[in-house]
Amino acid sequence: MSIPFGALIPFVEHLGFTLEKFEGGQSELLFAPLAQHLNSFEVTHGGAVMTLLDVVMATAARSMEPNMGVVTIEMKTSFLRPAKVPAGLALRAAGQLLHRTRSMAFTDGKVFDATGQLCAHATGTFKYVARRASSAPATD
Repeated sequence: MSIPFGALIPFVEHLGFTLEKFEGGQSELLFAPLAQHLNSFEVTHGGAVMTLLDVVMATAARSMEPNMGVVTIEMKTSFLRPAKVPAGLALRAAGQLLHRTRSMAFTDGKVFDATGQLCAHATGTFKYVARRASSAPATD
């Protein structure tokens, strides 16, 4: 059962990420890549994997301040093996808040394939920001 992200994030909706854990400085997301999310080697595109890492680290940071937003300040990613999953299965991402200050969050994220093998690892720094009222996106 998925948890609401607490904010409208159209790109995350487009990719189909689901939030499964959001508490105590930890988060977990699932991502079932579709054909359009693959690269020419038929594995999950690195950009999609990096987005998954960015979002899982951001939600780990937000889990300690759910009424605040966060923006990415920096992110470092290492790809360890192809992020390949059979159709119908999902990649699992785990995020953890390592340290925080009043305005900054230092995080760690990992992506695992369907067999539990580590595919990618990232560290990220995020700045807490006040949420602004959302408005409907322009359609023109």
